[in-house]
Amino acid sequence: MKTSLLSWQAWALLSAAFAALTAILAKLGVAGVNPDYATFLRTVVVVLVLGAIVAGTGQWQPPATVPPRTLLFLALSGLATGASWLCYFRALSLGDAARVAPIDKLSVVLVAVFGATLLGERLSLVNWIGVGAVALGTMLVAHRG
Repeated sequence: MKTSLLSWQAWALLSAAFAALTAILAKLGVAGVNPDYATFLRTVVVVLVLGAIVAGTGQWQPPATVPPRTLLFLALSGLATGASWLCYFRALSLGDAARVAPIDKLSVVLVAVFGATLLGERLSLVNWIGVGAVALGTMLVAHRG
């Protein structure tokens, strides 16, 4: 029997909670520091913590054992992550966290569109209505009124 801590939904909710903390802590941390340097410091912390987790749990494997196609897509994903973080920290240094984070979450809308067009994933009409609601909600939260 699967426990809720092993379900993708539980991990996704934890991801959302940590992403929310990330926005608040990053907004506090970027004050008085160049946003690119702040992103660098954050990245160093991520690398050290993940390195310790991989080493400590015995999950390390030689990079030569990873298929080239997998390495390519992980490298491209890493570049996209870095670009996202640089843009996110720059936005946080210039704007309110309560407005920056929702716009950043337009990634939900983009993932649905990219998943459907590039990966052939299928979403129902109800799912697309939800995607539209996320887009509309993002605009409403980000609106300065």
